[in-house]
Amino acid sequence: MEIKGAVALVTGGAQGLGFAIASHLSGLGATVVVADRNAEALAGLPEHLDPKQVDVTRPEEVKAAVAEIIARHGRLDILINNAGVIFSEPFVNIMNPDAMMHDYGRYRDSLIANLDSVFIVTSAVVEQMVRRRIKGAIVSISSISAQGNEGQTAYSAAKAGVNAMTVTWSKELGRWGIRCNAVAPGFVDTPSTRGALNESVLKHVQSSTPLRRLGKAREVAQAVAALIENDFMNGVVLNVNGGLTI
Repeated sequence: MEIKGAVALVTGGAQGLGFAIASHLSGLGATVVVADRNAEALAGLPEHLDPKQVDVTRPEEVKAAVAEIIARHGRLDILINNAGVIFSEPFVNIMNPDAMMHDYGRYRDSLIANLDSVFIVTSAVVEQMVRRRIKGAIVSISSISAQGNEGQTAYSAAKAGVNAMTVTWSKELGRWGIRCNAVAPGFVDTPSTRGALNESVLKHVQSSTPLRRLGKAREVAQAVAALIENDFMNGVVLNVNGGLTI
């Protein structure tokens, strides 16, 4: 797919990794709509990005937002499922005997934010693509944690689910010319990563990575663009982790 001239929707795109992806696609000539629930962050976006306040965990709100985007721009060719929240909690915490086991409520909240949201937004977008016979590209942001990361039961389960949905959708939607892929970043130097992991963990990650550094947001954005542009890439979960999983 030619990115130049396409209309793209990036969820969670007002800051961090999502902002890097939105900016990169805009720089390649796409019209980019940034969906986020953070009104303050949306207000601070540059003029070349089109802000849209929406909670991606609310189906009716998402459907209305997608309809408004198409009414404004005439079409929607690209969806980037980036919205999500890094979440860590040990499955068993013997240091807290009164609440030793992983909290179920927080587990559900993580799945809603990181997995359900991908289902909700993709459902709304694909419905419009199929009805309008648009041959689209969907890229979901997964994570190295999908392979199972200690202390991240809920987050790992959510991202593994994203990978499974990506492959499933690639088989179902390919007949309509809608390609579904995912990018699974390793540890990327963003405020959310540094907020979720302490300095000793980050140092361990860097020392375990053959490139001896964290990833950069623009490197993930470049991988997203590559999946959009290559029309024979479908059902791929592209690892972008500096060789950490070799």
